[in-house]
Amino acid sequence: MTQRDRDRLVVLKKAEKKLITQQQAAEELSLSERQVRRMLVRLKEEGDSAVVHKLRGQRSNRRLADQTIETIVRVLSQEVYQGFGPTLASEHLRRKHKITIGRECLRKAMIKAGLWRSRKQRVESIHEWRPRRSCRGELVQWDTSTHDWLEGRGERLYLIHMIDDATSELLARFVRSDSTESNMQVLRDYLERNGRPVAFYTDKAALFQTTPRVPRDQAQLCRDECEPLPPTQIGRALAELGIAWIPAHSPQAKGRVERSFATAQDRLVKEMRVAGVRTLEQANRFLHDDFLPWWNQHLVIAAAHPADAHRPLGQDHDLAAILCAVEKRQVNNDYTIQVGHRFYQIERESVRTGLRGGVVRVERRGDGNIAVRFQNRYLKAKPCPERPKPAKTRPTPTSGGCKPQPSPAMRESMSAMFDGPTLPTWLAGKIDRTRTVDKLEE
Repeated sequence: MTQRDRDRLVVLKKAEKKLITQQQAAEELSLSERQVRRMLVRLKEEGDSAVVHKLRGQRSNRRLADQTIETIVRVLSQEVYQGFGPTLASEHLRRKHKITIGRECLRKAMIKAGLWRSRKQRVESIHEWRPRRSCRGELVQWDTSTHDWLEGRGERLYLIHMIDDATSELLARFVRSDSTESNMQVLRDYLERNGRPVAFYTDKAALFQTTPRVPRDQAQLCRDECEPLPPTQIGRALAELGIAWIPAHSPQAKGRVERSFATAQDRLVKEMRVAGVRTLEQANRFLHDDFLPWWNQHLVIAAAHPADAHRPLGQDHDLAAILCAVEKRQVNNDYTIQVGHRFYQIERESVRTGLRGGVVRVERRGDGNIAVRFQNRYLKAKPCPERPKPAKTRPTPTSGGCKPQPSPAMRESMSAMFDGPTLPTWLAGKIDRTRTVDKLEE
């Protein structure tokens, strides 16, 4: 008998002895007078046990059968479900095995079977989070995660996340490398879907910021003394699109995108394991067909302000020309430019005043072609034929590794030098070099 049952018994005995009325007993027990009368009748027939519920100690009518619990434990013991938590496991049991079970009931069953360890609930240090932005599109956090997403079943992949700060709306894609080209592809997908956000919030990776090269033995110059560095390709593209770039000084500063990676590294990895994903194409298909719809349906919240801060793309925002590798090249006197190891000839119909010796903008598009622009006008250019390479002359090999023999002219000059008449040594030593006569005197 619990303490609540004992308190009820005291009130009912008072009503039975006429110390209080049945209405007062009903008010004190928060029951109706009719229920109090029923309990008084049971108290007279059964004694003090009348206040104990009849179903106490009996099996619940909604309890799952032991055979169903055994089936659930056997399914979750498979290697493919290793590390699944109660929430994710209950969803997979309902969707794939047609077994409906509550999360708490499954948690108790998994703990009893040794498939899950309960975590201690403790109060940690209080961290005050930065408040979200008020409008959708006001700030978008952008980052890349390096993780073993396929768990050794395929090639190494990188996951690029773009998450809205106000709503947690997510856009992501798997890529083979965390390169400028891959990030620009994800950026183009975001711009075509949503428009131009106000600002992007990223780390200080070399993709977004040019790192100054300072020798270790020299102190870092202050910001006012440093010369401005040229922007990266992504930095230039964001400037041309009118999107601000905000660098984060620590990983904790962009905590929203970091926490999204923690969720993906736990849930997405396990679901791709169950689905048997092995390639980049399969990973992106599962990401866009299953994971992102689930995320944007269950984890997205409403913004504080209903307005959308995204701005539409204008006519001057040519994404193919902006989201590509852009270089500056000087036009030679013969109206050619060098891009990499190749030369391109600007066609005669595109030649205009000031082009020779001028600087043109060369855009390396994603399809492999290049576009040449001079003063907001695109020029026609075609690749020049490759210049013939000079033939390499090989030295004449010598036989046996000996030195070459002297030529006949050399032999003749040497003979004339050493075989002719010469003075004796004792007579040559007596020559007076101060005299200027032509013949030697005896």
